[in-house]
Amino acid sequence: MPLVVPGIQSEGGKDIDTWTTKLMGKTLGDGHTETTFAKQDLPKEHRVLQPDTMFTQDFKPDRLNVHVDESGTVKNVRYG
Repeated sequence: MPLVVPGIQSEGGKDIDTWTTKLMGKTLGDGHTETTFAKQDLPKEHRVLQPDTMFTQDFKPDRLNVHVDESGTVKNVRYG
């Protein structure tokens, strides 16, 4: 069961629908194509999380977390 704290939202966030639409199902690369999104166009505060990698559990509401699978395809996008 997730911890619920009033005023803090770990799912969603500002523009989450826009980022989800832009990134889901694409890989991250150097430029834009039909199947690739350019890394340099991600927000300044972001991190790319790969399966089985360690990452901090600190909460930063403005940080975009981009979860990718083993092949580098974006599977989930959220703030926190």
